[in-house]
Amino acid sequence: MVFSSVEFLALFLPLFFIAYLATPGSARNLTLCCGSWMFYAWWKPVFLLLIVAITFVAWFLGREIGRAEERGDVRRERLMTAGGIVLVLSCLAWFKYANLLVKTADAALATVNAGPLPWTDVVLPIALSFTVLQAVSYLIDVRRRTVAAEPSFVSFAAYLDMFPHLIAGPIIRYSWVDKALIERQLTFEDMSIGARRFMIGFAVKVLIADTLAPVVEAAFDLPSPSFVDAWLGNICFAFQIFFDFAGYSAMAIGLGRMLGFKYPENFRDPYLAATIQEFWRRWHISLSSWLRDYLYISLGGNRYGDVRTYTNLFLTMAIGGLWHGASWSFLLWGAIHGVALAIGRFWNQRGLWWPAVLSYPATLLTVLFAWTPFRATSWDGTLAMLAGQLGLNGFAISDPMRLVVRPLHLVWLGVAFAVVLWPAVKPRLSPRFENTGEWWEALWPIALFLYAIAVMMGHQTVPFLYFQF
Repeated sequence: MVFSSVEFLALFLPLFFIAYLATPGSARNLTLCCGSWMFYAWWKPVFLLLIVAITFVAWFLGREIGRAEERGDVRRERLMTAGGIVLVLSCLAWFKYANLLVKTADAALATVNAGPLPWTDVVLPIALSFTVLQAVSYLIDVRRRTVAAEPSFVSFAAYLDMFPHLIAGPIIRYSWVDKALIERQLTFEDMSIGARRFMIGFAVKVLIADTLAPVVEAAFDLPSPSFVDAWLGNICFAFQIFFDFAGYSAMAIGLGRMLGFKYPENFRDPYLAATIQEFWRRWHISLSSWLRDYLYISLGGNRYGDVRTYTNLFLTMAIGGLWHGASWSFLLWGAIHGVALAIGRFWNQRGLWWPAVLSYPATLLTVLFAWTPFRATSWDGTLAMLAGQLGLNGFAISDPMRLVVRPLHLVWLGVAFAVVLWPAVKPRLSPRFENTGEWWEALWPIALFLYAIAVMMGHQTVPFLYFQF
């Protein structure tokens, strides 16, 4: 079950909110926990056992770390923290990377006319990657004494398995919601703001991201894309993944607000960033801040000289890239960003400066080139698209792309450009475009939402891209 589905909108969500609003405040965590498990079990009930097991392990070990702290048993604190992290990360590694390692081994064996290994592919459960990162951050925060261990399993499960962010984030830290888990108020204002965010997120996902998906698929399926093919597919994918994931994040933030939780923003106009550092302060903020606080700093951060700092930046982004999926092309995507961040830091430390007219296009081109291996997910596909982007396969649009691209795609591509550029041009426009609280400002999200539902009913639902990660 996904947010952009009839089952969720017409069945699960209304029934859940009826139960949630009818539940006394002290028992809402239980309703939220049970509802979230039902939401997850809709996909494959057997994998719910895995999610519940990880939840129990993180909760139990968090309590043990807290008790060891009270007794002053530093050794046990470290053991429980390290053991919990290794356990949940090992679970993620098995389900996410076992197939990749076997395929890599098979490719190596094929060079000596051996193999393949006897193997049945392991199915990656949805939500596992995000659940594991949240469990790791919780254990580390308890160990760092940033938060107190949660005594109630139901409350902890309501946090870790909360259905708005369960499947594809944002990555919510326990410290962001711990007070709301104890006591939260459900107000008409929060319900209204949350519903508005949900409707806008739903609309941009269905109308922009899903509409551009066929163009992206056609371009990346070409064995020898032309210059126009490659860049049209690349730019459409840049918009597709942004409006798909930012749309999901907006829906999750909106649902969280309706439940009484205030999640932080996960995107802030990333394609307007003038530097690669600024891009990562604007793109998937919950992940980039997680990588900084729990991986980069743990590796040593910038405390041991320039060379170590550049190495840590590279490793952090490379590991972050591999986290996105079991493919070496994801590692390449992360490595590109790691190198770019290291170069940016080197540049800034020496007091060098680029004017915005140069730094902005350089940043955007870096991001767009990096999206190529991210979407291609194979070396052959990546090389084919890069060759096309460099004009090595000719420049004119190919016949297969002509058959796919329709005027509607170009219309929504133009809308995507307008939405992305709007925050940059809005301050230069008349004050009449500011939020005035007029009735139409509340009405247009509803109208857009209803139109998006009608469009959704007319074609097959496109899964959220981050479900695969």
